[in-house]
Amino acid sequence: MGRSTLSKREIKELIPLISSFISISPKQKVELVTEERYKMLYIDDSGLFFEFEGRWLPLLRHIISGEIKVPYKHITVDMGAIKFVANGADIMRPGITQIEEGIAAGDPVLIIDEKHGKTLALGVAMLDTEAMRAASGGKVIKNAHAAGDRLWEITK
Repeated sequence: MGRSTLSKREIKELIPLISSFISISPKQKVELVTEERYKMLYIDDSGLFFEFEGRWLPLLRHIISGEIKVPYKHITVDMGAIKFVANGADIMRPGITQIEEGIAAGDPVLIIDEKHGKTLALGVAMLDTEAMRAASGGKVIKNAHAAGDRLWEITK
């Protein structure tokens, strides 16, 4: 595991990328932690963000707990998709039962189950709302991070 403390200049550059989620100051302790294939940001010794496809996204545990509020739209999956989503599979169109309005390709989205409405994963839309609805099959959401996955475990 690699761990490096960011300089005040690096923190100032980071602020616009995460300021919609939390407020941080260049005076805080911010560390970049790398383990396996993950890059994570720890702020004051708490893992809060991970890098996915060149952008910083909040860790799912902080979204679920409500510590970090996100404006992300939701995708609802049927109960048969849960085990695949939990194992990191991308979300396929046949497993989706509901698609919220206003999703653009590239937007982060929360994946929830249809029975309990629980958040299962955080993904990135590959298509916009209308294209997802029109699709009859194939991948429509890249699974970035699921509850219980390796990223979840290493940031406990």
